[in-house]
Amino acid sequence: MDTTNTSHYFGKRILLIDGGSRQVLPMIKGFHNLGCTVTVYCNSKLDVGYVYKYTDNAILRKFDPSDKEASSNSIISEIKTRNYDVVIPMNDFAALILAENKEELSQYAIIYVNDWDIYRMAYDKINTMKVCMENNIPCPKTAIIRNIDEIDYAEWKFPLVIKPRSSYGANGFNIVNTPAELSAHFSQTEKKFGPSLVQEYIEQDNKQYQVEMIMDDYGNCKTIVIMDKVRWYPINGGSSTMNVAIHDNEIKNSCIELLRKIKWHGYASLDLIRDSKDGKAKILEINPRINGTAKLCFALGIDLSKMILDDCFGNEITEFPDYNDGICLRYFHMDLLWFLKSKNRFKAKPSWFSFKNTVDEIFGFDDLKPAIVYSITAFKKLINDKNKRGIN
Repeated sequence: MDTTNTSHYFGKRILLIDGGSRQVLPMIKGFHNLGCTVTVYCNSKLDVGYVYKYTDNAILRKFDPSDKEASSNSIISEIKTRNYDVVIPMNDFAALILAENKEELSQYAIIYVNDWDIYRMAYDKINTMKVCMENNIPCPKTAIIRNIDEIDYAEWKFPLVIKPRSSYGANGFNIVNTPAELSAHFSQTEKKFGPSLVQEYIEQDNKQYQVEMIMDDYGNCKTIVIMDKVRWYPINGGSSTMNVAIHDNEIKNSCIELLRKIKWHGYASLDLIRDSKDGKAKILEINPRINGTAKLCFALGIDLSKMILDDCFGNEITEFPDYNDGICLRYFHMDLLWFLKSKNRFKAKPSWFSFKNTVDEIFGFDDLKPAIVYSITAFKKLINDKNKRGIN
């Protein structure tokens, strides 16, 4: 529904950084419906945010994770030289740059990230796991290693997981079954992604969950949406391709407790997996920015854009009615790859062929251009993603 004539935030100038992310689409539309002027910081004319009809201004600037310094300088220059009210990152790279420079940039606009000391508690996975283990919040057994010789194999049972302390989307995630594999992947992961951690392996075919949350300044959870990840790709451990809205008090309580312990404020997304050994849903990581599954929140009637602006401007954060279970969010481009690879392609629940009560992360009948340009670039994105994750 268009609320431009009644919104308290009519005319607010919003800058969303990374027009190539999937989550930028529902956020653009959400701010548009509030009457805001939405500018999207893009790296390519084939970014979905660049072509979306609800984008007021699309700018092409440097945004390359392989060149952090140039990207940081470009983002900082954009914020300093243009007139924005609120700046919001749409991926981890943008969030990291904004968090590192928040004190300086806050002179020019509201920067919607946590202060650095809080942000790094979520961005660095070992910090997250330490808080969980110290407070009996369910999580996998985790250790940071600086040298492979530090591993006491008597204390660990293979298979194990090795992954970077700071990454996203399963980048650098590897399952190892022997000390030799651990040594080899440790060297590769350190070289590509920096310091790494080792975790106990929890079977990836067990239940996995995504949780979207907004916390206020006082540690109150203003919204929480729990999703059952029913499919993911790569199938041995990757990002979700189909999510179903559910309720689970155990997961809700664990996630709220963790964010309160680290004094988190604002939006966060958490990943969990249920361990068949003890039946507990265990926290794997916090994603300290708006996630690709944000579109499901809007589909459930939760206006994340309104809540974020309430938070930014010091207003009481709007609370929305509870949602119904069973609404689905699909990432069709990756779900197609799941279908091609999975042995359970004809046994999936919900059925892979069903579109009932389902919204797609990219596709929308109101504007087909994002789906078209995303499809054009999907193959290149897939190849790059596979190279980052070390998938054969």
